Amino acid sequence: MGFLLTCPHCGPRDYTEFSFEGELRPDPYETPLTGMTLWARENVAGTQDERWFHDLGCRRWFIVNRDTRTNEIDADV
Repeated sequence: MGFLLTCPHCGPRDYTEFSFEGELRPDPYETPLTGMTLWARENVAGTQDERWFHDLGCRRWFIVNRDTRTNEIDADV
């Protein structure tokens, strides 16, 4: 299922131009270590903040709020 991501620098682009870098997790330097829970992904079925990198464009990082069930993007992030 394809979808568009809106890069804050380049505008709307097909998701194939980007690298998914996982859900946004707490800063390890500000969070006490609790075993592997810091590194394990939650893999939620619903909305989550995610890090994306624009490989074939501006080569910058940005964060989107995506519903993992429908790939719907919340434009308010």
